[in-house]
Amino acid sequence: MDRQAMLARVGEELEESCRVKQQFSEELKSAIARLAEEMAATLRAAGTIFWMGNGGSAADAQHLAAELVGRLRRSRRALASVALTTNTSILTSVANDTSYAEIFSRQVEALIRPGDMLIGLSTSGNSESVLRAIQAANERKARTVGWTGRDGGRLREIAHVCLLIPSRDTQRIQEAHITVGHIVCGLVEDLLDERAEG
Repeated sequence: MDRQAMLARVGEELEESCRVKQQFSEELKSAIARLAEEMAATLRAAGTIFWMGNGGSAADAQHLAAELVGRLRRSRRALASVALTTNTSILTSVANDTSYAEIFSRQVEALIRPGDMLIGLSTSGNSESVLRAIQAANERKARTVGWTGRDGGRLREIAHVCLLIPSRDTQRIQEAHITVGHIVCGLVEDLLDERAEG
């Protein structure tokens, strides 16, 4: 591949990434805003926001948990947010002793309480480890949220809220997920700051 072909490819990839985000419906934008309100309400009520995903979605889960514990734009108190993807001893022991499909649901059993929120990232909506954890969180009266793409898969059917990215391309879905995550975390900061000032 020569330099001109590479430059053309770069432009095409950038245009496609932008196109996916520009295709967000008003319904999806409204769902993103409502989710930010629900997350802020969860945190105000001393709940915790939990995140999970596999592969690139695991990295996104950790990234977004860190935005809430640390900060995005504002200097503020730390917000209760945990990625279920980070304790390698739990992940490997559960995968080895039980089943990989239980790596998140086992942590849900131990950690999640009524009033918490669990956000599961799965580009296909069919990741078994994510689905089992969402089901376990539903049983514990936590609020469950799916971030997905394609047709939403089974995740769309069992999560209380589903943000479905309008794409079938895994990398484009993941790019949109992190964009949505930054928007949501920024809105949560604003909402909690407004409440503090009021």
